[in-house]
Amino acid sequence: MRAFVVEKDHSSPVLKDLNIRPTNEDDIQVKVLASSINHRDVWITQGLYPGIRYGAVMGSDACVKYGDDEYIINPGINWGLSPSFQSSDFEVLGVPTDGTFSDHIWVRKDWLFAKPAHLTPTQAAAMPLAGVTAFRALMVRGALKPGEKVLISGIGGGVALMAFQLAKAYGASVFVTSGSRDKIERAVDMGAQAGYLYTESDWASKALKESGGIDVVIDGAGGDGLLNFVRLARPGGRIVFYGGTRGTMNGINPQLLFWRQLSILGSTMGSQEDFEAFVRFVSMHQIIPVIDSVLDFKDIPSGFTRMKEGSQFGKIVFDHTIL
Repeated sequence: MRAFVVEKDHSSPVLKDLNIRPTNEDDIQVKVLASSINHRDVWITQGLYPGIRYGAVMGSDACVKYGDDEYIINPGINWGLSPSFQSSDFEVLGVPTDGTFSDHIWVRKDWLFAKPAHLTPTQAAAMPLAGVTAFRALMVRGALKPGEKVLISGIGGGVALMAFQLAKAYGASVFVTSGSRDKIERAVDMGAQAGYLYTESDWASKALKESGGIDVVIDGAGGDGLLNFVRLARPGGRIVFYGGTRGTMNGINPQLLFWRQLSILGSTMGSQEDFEAFVRFVSMHQIIPVIDSVLDFKDIPSGFTRMKEGSQFGKIVFDHTIL
């Protein structure tokens, strides 16, 4: 079986011929039709993720075939009993557990959810990790209501774009930020109310004037950008972080937080119930994930290169059916 594995830090994934056996006696083997890359995969190759197991198969996202039917895999394993937070045993599919960058994968049957009928396998493979992360951040933690105003930072990434599509489908007005004017223009073409270059020092002032204030912020960077989000938030606003690529958050004035009754929330992946609700929402609203490019399975290392360049707009997907 062909599979791409992580062998050492600061190196591309390596193609191997492996004979992988099931971890549990009730696991089933499914054929991988398509997979996609996440920033998590890049961080693993750079040694920047906890629990790395060298020699493990990479990849968290996939559309698979079992019998005559097609499914997507929930990449969140062992969420636990509480809907509020993941258990201490929680992990993400693909390192240390063998993942989806392979011809086949062994999974528990309850990880499988029927592929929404309107999606192709490559479209469906773009959904799982980014989708459940966006859904929980926006709908569960952010408690979005129809008609509210949403700001999504870093538009162009998988989670940001999926949050954008979910918010639009739910009847929200969406504003975006990016370091790329081209990405902002593409988001506006998709229905964003407006977009702002976060590299400009006065972007938040412009956004406040044009939006009148934001109800829900969805951000994957953190850092001192929180200061701008607090300035933009309307009374009762929710600021949700699903990542922290810009590091620690400093200099917050607590008076602005308590007087406006603001909530600063963290969100990670999602529970089995979150994933089920996300898939149902996608089917109901006929959402099609934004795809940047589709590469052959053998070209997975090229996908890592494009992800590290940061120029993608949407998900980078790999077609496993081309031999």
